[in-house]
Amino acid sequence: MKIVLNGREEDVASDATLADLVASAGLAGKRIAIEVNREIVPRGDYPARLLAAGDRVEVVHAIGGG
Repeated sequence: MKIVLNGREEDVASDATLADLVASAGLAGKRIAIEVNREIVPRGDYPARLLAAGDRVEVVHAIGGG
């Protein structure tokens, strides 16, 4: 199925979760935040949060600074 990831259309499995997306994008263990359809998803919900066709997903990397 197709989702929009950071503004680009991507194909994902029909049973894909946010955790699957994080792993396939090589982001596991990184400091990120994910928003699905303009709603922040808590990190603990990634394994249970199924993606749906047409979802708009934004992944933001946390950057430290001073």
